[in-house]
Amino acid sequence: MFQKNEGKSDRVGRVILALIFLILAWFWLSGVLQIVFYVLGFIMLLTAITGFCALYKILGLNTNSDKTEEPK
Repeated sequence: MFQKNEGKSDRVGRVILALIFLILAWFWLSGVLQIVFYVLGFIMLLTAITGFCALYKILGLNTNSDKTEEPK
């Protein structure tokens, strides 16, 4: 479907940051800020799971060092 453009360390960092955002939203935040942190946390978690970041694609960035996957 999409070519992976996130490396392993980038994906691990996104999972950790997503968990921090979700924990902050669950326990300490309220209102609009809570919703923002939930959305950011879920987006970061989704991109970490899939290995594809649309913003990286737009900016032309690629942190994936695994060159076994051919572009489609």
